[in-house]
Amino acid sequence: LEEESPDSAYHSHGSSLEEEAAERTDDEEQERLLSYWQSVGRGHQVDVPRDMAEPIQQLTRNNNPQERQSIPFTLIQRKEKLGDLLYEKRQYGKAKWACIRMKEKQYEQSICLGFMKLMRYICEQNSSGLYLGITVPIVTIVHTNEAQSAMTQAVTVAYYLPEVLQDQPPHPFDSDIIIEEWPATIVYSRSFRGITNEDSIMREINLLAAILESPELCLRDTFIIAGYTNPAAADRHNEIWFLQRP
Repeated sequence: LEEESPDSAYHSHGSSLEEEAAERTDDEEQERLLSYWQSVGRGHQVDVPRDMAEPIQQLTRNNNPQERQSIPFTLIQRKEKLGDLLYEKRQYGKAKWACIRMKEKQYEQSICLGFMKLMRYICEQNSSGLYLGITVPIVTIVHTNEAQSAMTQAVTVAYYLPEVLQDQPPHPFDSDIIIEEWPATIVYSRSFRGITNEDSIMREINLLAAILESPELCLRDTFIIAGYTNPAAADRHNEIWFLQRP
């Protein structure tokens, strides 16, 4: 999210002029960010409620690349053709994730609403009462029919818990969020940019399936969309992951 001019006001009582100005600016920023997310949400047919103002502001302030923790993995292989990277084969270790299952009419609605619920958990709505920190990518598990010709509605949006919280993850206040331990997994990852919807995801699944030498080694009906940019961004950096069979 980029900086824009604030456009709302808030007055505190009994504070110095400096404190009053600081609080007013703080609240103006919160209002501006909420308004921005609400306009983006409308584009995805998603209502962004007012109680998201504080999590959005907190996440935005901590959205510097140096503040984000990348999910660790071991690179096994890079497959290139004429200097272009076709895909990477990676090993991800066993780890705990905060997961929420969504089943909206459209994929974009599911990831936006799921991401907002996870944002609340990350931004202090947890048993530790602390801001947990952003990890990237945020991932979404999607399912297709056996023929890989259509996606099912149900998806799982998941947040990798930072290393320091892996042993004892804070408990979510939202009962829809479940802490799961995922086993170590080998994935085949291919990068793509732009929006993620049913059409673009199916296109990327079919593209990677055509490139892989042995697609039969991977699950045929379960895939992961890894998002490195928040769902409000237009030109997102994404990856499609195929999961190697256990």
